[in-house]
Amino acid sequence: MLEYSLNVGGSEWIIIIFVALVLILGTGKLPGAARKLGQAVNEYNNAKNEIKDHMKDTTGEVPKISGPVGTEREKLEMMAKSIGVKVQDKTDEELREIISSKIGQRKVDEKEKS
Repeated sequence: MLEYSLNVGGSEWIIIIFVALVLILGTGKLPGAARKLGQAVNEYNNAKNEIKDHMKDTTGEVPKISGPVGTEREKLEMMAKSIGVKVQDKTDEELREIISSKIGQRKVDEKEKS
């Protein structure tokens, strides 16, 4: 019994995927697909920057985002810590209320200063 295995390195997979895309999409549709992928990446980056700017405007500091956040609780804890709230012994709902009140309070404070 003969066993066959693909001895393909990391960069060779890129070539294989590119050839498969050309075969599946054809040369006519490939630029359009690449354009749509670029637009999706651009929209993601714009949304990420918009959220960072909004957090900076409301809290006065830029949140430190090291990577994707896995759970809703992690999101709440990251937001709460960025505005100086201690997260120990607080439920998700309590954190939501505190974050909402702090963000709303800062907007009112900024309007009063103007």
